[in-house]
Amino acid sequence: MAVGVFDSGIGGLTVLDALQKRLPEVPFVYFGDNAHAPYGVRTADDIFNLTCAATERLWAEGCDLVILACNTASAAALKRMQETWLPADKRVLGVFVPLIEALTERQWGDNSPPREVAVKHVALFATPATVASRAFQRELAFRAIGVDVEAQPCGGVVDAIEQGDEILAEALVRSHVEALKRRMPHPQAAVLGCTHYPLVEKTFAEALGQGVKVYSQANLVAESLADYLQRRPEMLGQGTQSKFLTTGDPASVSSKATQFLRKGVVFQSA
Repeated sequence: MAVGVFDSGIGGLTVLDALQKRLPEVPFVYFGDNAHAPYGVRTADDIFNLTCAATERLWAEGCDLVILACNTASAAALKRMQETWLPADKRVLGVFVPLIEALTERQWGDNSPPREVAVKHVALFATPATVASRAFQRELAFRAIGVDVEAQPCGGVVDAIEQGDEILAEALVRSHVEALKRRMPHPQAAVLGCTHYPLVEKTFAEALGQGVKVYSQANLVAESLADYLQRRPEMLGQGTQSKFLTTGDPASVSSKATQFLRKGVVFQSA
């Protein structure tokens, strides 16, 4: 009954942590493609091919349902995977939709026509590839009208977090927020469109200032998955063991992940 969780690196561990707390009875297999991270500077074709390969590896672990706990993969690969590649008996879900449903105050799975919502000015912080894909704006347009989105590509932040350089990551966040605020001085809401960013959420919030609601993904994705599995219990795969897989060096990734989550994590070679 395992569910797969995929990210290009260790950022998706923020989502995994929330999933494990919300669904403690479900085994999760985490796959980090650390050898090819970060995805945020890669081409759309490259991201698609790497994400498909990782998803197939998770299927081999008995995970019929895979969560792309990576905004770049969700933005650049998910739609193409669902339309051209996915077998009928498998499912791949992304992390954007739960976030947008929360932002637009919709119930999960509400596919009614787009309507006016309270939030009119939204700041999006994401990787360059996620920003370039415009996937967030596309999904938002299915659900809401009249929302102005200003997107800021946050180059360097993921690298700094993966390398454990908090000082650099926080300095980059402040710089990116300043750049966005020059274009949108008074956002009402800010979306942290990368699973690495919860680790520097406090810095985003401080730089944005009071009165800006910051949306982070982990708990929203966990609630959405719990709802999905209640409706589609047959999508729980045959896997029975939780494990951590990486295309990188297991010892190095385990060390970074343990520091990242502040609890012991042991990766195996994928």
